[in-house]
Amino acid sequence: MSPAIFETAPSTFALPPELEAHEPAEARGLARDEVRLLVSLLDRDRVEHARFTQLPDYLRRGDLLVVNASATINAALPARRADDSIVELHLSQRLPSEMWSVELRRPAEQGTRPLLDADVGELLVLPSGGSARLVAPYGASRRDGGVRLWVATLRVPGTLHEYLMREGHPIRYGYVPRAWPLSAYQTIFATEAGSAEMPSAGRPFTTRVLDALARRGVRVAPIVLHTGVSSLEDHEPPYAERYRVSAAAARAVNETRAAGGRIIAVGTTPVRVLETVATGDGFIEPGEGWTDLVIGPARGLRTVDALLTGLHEPHASHLALLESLAGAAPLARAYAAALEERYLWHEFGDVHLLLPDAPRGRD
Repeated sequence: MSPAIFETAPSTFALPPELEAHEPAEARGLARDEVRLLVSLLDRDRVEHARFTQLPDYLRRGDLLVVNASATINAALPARRADDSIVELHLSQRLPSEMWSVELRRPAEQGTRPLLDADVGELLVLPSGGSARLVAPYGASRRDGGVRLWVATLRVPGTLHEYLMREGHPIRYGYVPRAWPLSAYQTIFATEAGSAEMPSAGRPFTTRVLDALARRGVRVAPIVLHTGVSSLEDHEPPYAERYRVSAAAARAVNETRAAGGRIIAVGTTPVRVLETVATGDGFIEPGEGWTDLVIGPARGLRTVDALLTGLHEPHASHLALLESLAGAAPLARAYAAALEERYLWHEFGDVHLLLPDAPRGRD
């Protein structure tokens, strides 16, 4: 496939179904860290092909990887409506009011699809005596008047965490035909439960890769961002998400920048967090709260120099973030190469490293 197809619209391409990862790497006979690694060497205008175990070869002493330490929860629950139809309730974000933003989905031939005909006040019956009541639409309604996300109150026996571990299961979409345990959706960095879906750029990391990075002098700093559902529709911007940056993580970023090292975000979630707490000159302040920051070429990046991420679907808002780092033409060439070389998309797929030779835009 010619890169020219993407030159004017790098987010517009067709993703063949056979390039969707249908199961974890382990089910394909690979270790987690043996997925493929697409490397965009931004300052050399070159794309290389590797395995994730070779990641340390592309990094150097003084680089800092910023990872998301949020753990995935069993955010999907079966729910019964008043007409006795069974649907699926996806928890997205715990709101400041202690309510939740949720998505309702109905069974489809492959996986589920959004349910858009729910009403304010509707009561959904959950397993083992639990319930959810829809309070109000969350965010803007669709052009057709349907509501995709709702604010809801939850009533469950015991603590919600224990209830979800017992009655829930991980969110999955139609391209993953069978269920996998929650452990398949956790990264090695996961320490604090709260993400509706896995911060999947961290999935390929293993002890042997981390040991190799440490020997090379590459450090790791964790932040937390609890992800919401990723079932955004075409061109729909991401919703606000909860984050926290510790004083230790902020110090690690600032020290690395001062010493001339590169700040490499592992996933788009650390990019969103770091750029939220960055000052105009890229200095990082510790803090916590909610971020609704949407990053694209017009806004640009202040702190992050490089990015390790999955391969994103056509029209995904994340592609604008990638374009702000790489530029439209290099990103288009990388995605053309990924399609031509048959890389795999989605949370169980391959990964993409966008890497400059030197930190960008610093005096």
